[in-house]
Amino acid sequence: MIPRPLDPLRSIKLKLGLLVVASTCATALVLKEALEAGVRGRYALVVAVLASLVVTQVLAHGMTSPLRHMTAVARAMAAGRHDRRVRASSRDEVGELARAFNTMADELAEVERRRRDFIANVSHELRTPISALHAQLENIADGVTPVRPDTLRVALDQTERLGRLVTQLLDLSRVDGGGALLDRTRFDVRPFLDAAVEQARAAHPRVRFSADAPPGLTVSADRDRLHQVVANLLDNAARHGRGTVTVTARAGLVLEVTDDGPGIPRGERDRVFERFSRGGSYGADGGTGLGLAIARWAVDLHGGRIEVVDAARGCRIRAVIPD
Repeated sequence: MIPRPLDPLRSIKLKLGLLVVASTCATALVLKEALEAGVRGRYALVVAVLASLVVTQVLAHGMTSPLRHMTAVARAMAAGRHDRRVRASSRDEVGELARAFNTMADELAEVERRRRDFIANVSHELRTPISALHAQLENIADGVTPVRPDTLRVALDQTERLGRLVTQLLDLSRVDGGGALLDRTRFDVRPFLDAAVEQARAAHPRVRFSADAPPGLTVSADRDRLHQVVANLLDNAARHGRGTVTVTARAGLVLEVTDDGPGIPRGERDRVFERFSRGGSYGADGGTGLGLAIARWAVDLHGGRIEVVDAARGCRIRAVIPD
């Protein structure tokens, strides 16, 4: 590895000044020694210039090599390689640029990894209900499966799952776009929760839902975004619970949705809010893993927080919406 003697210096201007001084001194010294040794003037000048070029090349190597490396890495990244990085050992402006370049490369590599994971997960989520629906309809068309209400219900469930996935993907596109705005209005919490529970009950008729909120409790929030939070939490609890889901509200606004399922281990509580996260055994029901990510996005828009909290039984998710 070629040494970089000027790397400890913090200023590119100081490096250039030292480069000029060192080159000038090398030229003068070699020229003096050559003339004293009896070398003819024109030959002594050539030797002095060559010595000056050698000194310049040695000192300037550390100044220009990060720029050459950045060019090579940028071309590699344009070709799809995101594992290349620049050696950033100098402490001047070029070194700062190299470190910023490496940070940018790390972020781009992470974005590319997430993009590939996102495409793979979406493809998997779409393929599963489409394959099931195709097989069901094919059996009906071939006469293998008779047309009965329960048969059509299975096909309808698959189409509803596709619809939910498409809706969630559209919501995520708003998350990535960053253009979502809040339309805050003040409304009563209890009727709002009752309406959300009725919709959840229609989607999960075998689950017992209950809502509890003090009379007169109001909140200033975006009604549609807050409905996304409650609807996704209720759907998540209904799928993972054993038949009972409770949503409560208290002043603050603090919303808590509790189920009677197996709960979420402490080590997995943060991951359940990530996209396509299944939360280990907690998510083994075949859900998309997008609902809680959308709920967190809607809560974040309100400047609140959402988390999994300890519960005596099952899972309890708390969302705090500042009023």
